[in-house]
Amino acid sequence: MRGDSNARITAPPMRVSPESSPTLPVARHLHMVRYEIRGPLARRAQELERDGYEVIKLNIGNPAAFGFRTPETMRIATIENLSEAEGYCHQKGIFPAREAVVMDTQTQGIAGVTAEDVFIGNGVSELILMTMEALLEPGDEVVMPAPDYPLWTAAVVITGGKPVYYSCRPEAGFIPDPDEIARLVTPRCKALVLINPNNPTGAVYPREVVERFVQIAEENQIVLFSDEIYNRILYDGAQHVPVATLCRDTLCATFGGLSKVYRACGFRTGWVFFSGRKDHATDYLNCLELLASLRLCANVPGQWAVQTALGGVQSIYELTRCADRQLSIVRRQRVRHGAARAPARARRAGVFLQRRLQNAFSGDVPARRGDAAQRLRAHRRTARRMEVGRARYRTSPWATVSR
Repeated sequence: MRGDSNARITAPPMRVSPESSPTLPVARHLHMVRYEIRGPLARRAQELERDGYEVIKLNIGNPAAFGFRTPETMRIATIENLSEAEGYCHQKGIFPAREAVVMDTQTQGIAGVTAEDVFIGNGVSELILMTMEALLEPGDEVVMPAPDYPLWTAAVVITGGKPVYYSCRPEAGFIPDPDEIARLVTPRCKALVLINPNNPTGAVYPREVVERFVQIAEENQIVLFSDEIYNRILYDGAQHVPVATLCRDTLCATFGGLSKVYRACGFRTGWVFFSGRKDHATDYLNCLELLASLRLCANVPGQWAVQTALGGVQSIYELTRCADRQLSIVRRQRVRHGAARAPARARRAGVFLQRRLQNAFSGDVPARRGDAAQRLRAHRRTARRMEVGRARYRTSPWATVSR
């Protein structure tokens, strides 16, 4: 080795202890991203489950967890077309699914939508991220509701944009003030977000409010994003006004999917269609198609259920009618003074649930503090309550409707 001029003496690699190793840095653009419905509270619920507690999870709208089945016709359509779903499809989605969305827009009175204007995604969530990524530059603003579905805020923050919030106040029935929205639009604003019916408040916006949203977007020539995933889940005679029926002079993007109305969350199939003025948005739509191409395609088996879902019997209406009947019975049993409009039974349940959550997430869970016999008794009481609930469900009109 001494005679070899190219030989090098290298020190053996140093062993790095876990205490001295540097922390792997996290991307800065994710520092402000929050998604609490699957964050610390959800992890705390998992801890309680591991300790033997029954936890009713209301953090995510997951109908299957409560016995609401996907309509059988949709399941059959998916199974019958599995042989057609083994390969990649077009980046925008299979044509029958996109054409079914177009037909649905026509039944709603929305003009000018073709299959080329429809993008199928792995749920609406993916499409929200894609549409924001294709639109925003760092520092661009998006006006959106507070509270909102947290993915909307996350999608803006990830791209370097700035969420600007308009309030949905309880004292106003969670209906936003269009004048406030108009004041929030600045030259940096690129888009206005409307969630109707709203998640999480449940408010359904009246026609005059939707018209003002359209007016603000058209006057400022900003994109109007309308999240209408709950468009057919309506109670007490509420009427949903599709924003695309009113928007003409600016680009309008409407989001929908199978997860809520059709109780098919696990199919991961959603869509967005573009209407209104599209001639100035060619580059944007091409960029959106590029993003769709980068992930090759959306889940193909679930797409084969779209045509059956949108073209078949809308079973959600029977479910909401059943709910209305149940609510009308409960409302007759309100507390005498009835300060709030909510049913008395729901108020009592809400107070009870609030106390349970406060105890659970502060660590003050009585059954965990007692001895083994006390914990066993608590678990048995929970099991009995769950069995009573299942028995009531099996004899209710909901059971036959949701099969």
